[in-house]
Amino acid sequence: MQLYQEILAAVLAKEEVQITFPNLNINLTEMIESESYQALQKIKTVITDDSLTDSECFMKIEEIINIFETLGSGGGTRHDFG
Repeated sequence: MQLYQEILAAVLAKEEVQITFPNLNINLTEMIESESYQALQKIKTVITDDSLTDSECFMKIEEIINIFETLGSGGGTRHDFG
């Protein structure tokens, strides 16, 4: 559920904010599923890239974490290499 909330927050952060809701017709499930599917497509592209050598696997994982960060999620403390 936390990933869902992180993705939802990132999606909504891109939208124009209005304070009225008289005819709210947003299907949040469809929005989240669309963003999630696009992220999964990007992740699949990363992990099926056979042009990279095994020594570049770390970079594959880094790329996947960056996809999650784009959605408003992240890799937690394991991605804090600083």
